[in-house]
Amino acid sequence: MSAARPLVSVYNEKGEKTGTNVALPAVFKAPVRPDVVNFVHFEMMKNTRQPYAVSQKAGHQTSAESWGTGRAVARIPRVRGGGTHRSGQGAFGNMCRGGRMFAPTKTWRRWHRKINTTQKRYAICSAVAATGVPALIMSKGHRIEETPEIPLVVSDKVEEFKRTKEAVQLMKKLNAWIDIQKVYASKRMRPGKGKLRNRRQMMRKGPLIVFNKNNGICRAFRNIPGVNLLDVSRLNLLKVAPGGHVGRFTIWTEGAFKALDGLYGTWKKASTEKNHFNLPATKMTNTDLLRLLRSDEITSVVRPAIHDRKRRTLKKNPLKNRSVMIRLNPYAKVQHKLQEKREKDRTNLLNKKRGLPPVQEAPKSKSIQRNAAKRKAWLSKKGLKKQKAPKAKPAKPAKKGKAGKGKKPDPVKARK
Repeated sequence: MSAARPLVSVYNEKGEKTGTNVALPAVFKAPVRPDVVNFVHFEMMKNTRQPYAVSQKAGHQTSAESWGTGRAVARIPRVRGGGTHRSGQGAFGNMCRGGRMFAPTKTWRRWHRKINTTQKRYAICSAVAATGVPALIMSKGHRIEETPEIPLVVSDKVEEFKRTKEAVQLMKKLNAWIDIQKVYASKRMRPGKGKLRNRRQMMRKGPLIVFNKNNGICRAFRNIPGVNLLDVSRLNLLKVAPGGHVGRFTIWTEGAFKALDGLYGTWKKASTEKNHFNLPATKMTNTDLLRLLRSDEITSVVRPAIHDRKRRTLKKNPLKNRSVMIRLNPYAKVQHKLQEKREKDRTNLLNKKRGLPPVQEAPKSKSIQRNAAKRKAWLSKKGLKKQKAPKAKPAKPAKKGKAGKGKKPDPVKARK
C-alpha cells in the first residue's frame, strides 16, 4: 500500500496525544480481499447452525392401504374403516391432507463446514487491514468524520477502566460517541418470525474494542450498545467483519497494536504464534500506475504506441443491401428497374381485365423529397444541371442480304 503511514499516534484517556508513536504493523499492509472474507464468514456462520427435521413418523401414523385398480379412484393408500369422513381419504402421500412432506428433512444433513486454516488466517488479515482504511470504514456506515486518526490507538490505561461512565467519557473525548448515537437511533423491531424467538429488537454495529489484557475493560464497555470487545490473540472474523463486509471501526489499545507483528509476522520475520504462516503479500507494492507507466525505466523499453491502426471494414451482404450490390454490379440497378416495370405492367394488365383502376405510384417519402430538394439547390448553386441519362438510340434495321441467303428470288428475273 503506497499510502500507508509508518507511524501511528497514541491517544490517552483524555483524547489527547501522548507524544509516543507506534510503528504500523505489517498486517495493515496485507491485501484486502472482500471475496475471501465473505466466503470464510459464510462458512463460519454455517458452524453455528442447529439441526432441525420433521418427526420421523409424521404423516405415517395412519392405518391405510391402496384399493388397487378397477374402482375408478387413484391408487394412493386410503384410510380404513367407516362411519367417519376420514375413512376412504388418501393418506401418506405428499399430495394428501395429513400426509408427509416430500423428501422429509433429516438431522444428519451436512450442517457444518471445515475451513482451511490458511484461508481463515488470510481472511482475518484482510479484515484487519481494512480497519485501517477510512474509506472502507465510512462505506460500512460508521461515523468517523471527527475521529482524530485511523487506525485509532489508545494507551494501555484504558484496559484498567472498570466503570461504564469512564468508557463513555473516553468515547466522547475521541469523537467516537457519534457512532454510538447512530446505534441508539437504529434500534427497531425485527421483521418476520424472529420476534417470536427472543430476537425482537435489532440495531446497527458500533465500534470494536481490541485489547491485550482484560484488567476490567470488558466490564466497562460491555453495557454500551453496539460495542464488541475482542482479545487481540483471539480475533474473530465474525466480529471484525460482521456480515462478511470489511471495514469495521476498530479502537486498539497500545499493547494490542504492538502484539500484531508477533501474531501475524512481517515479510521479513515469521509469526511467533502461528506455525507455517506467511503474511500474504500484495501483487503490487506501489499502486500508482500512472507514475509507474511514465517512469524512465518503463518508457525506455516499451515500443511506441500505434496510432494509425487500420480498422477492418464491415462486411455487408450484397444480396440484402442494394447499394452494395450496385457497387459490385452496376447493371443490378437497371435489372431492378426492369423487374419493377414488368411487375407493374403485369399488374395493370390484370387490373384492366378485372375492371380495376391501374396501379398508382406510391408518393415519395418526405426524406426522399427533402434530399432531392437539397440536391437541386446544390446543383443550382454550383451552376450545374442534373445530368440526364443518354437516350438509347433505336436499333438500325438489318440490311437485306443476297438472294442466295434467305431472299426469295424475283420470278420475272428468273424467267429471263
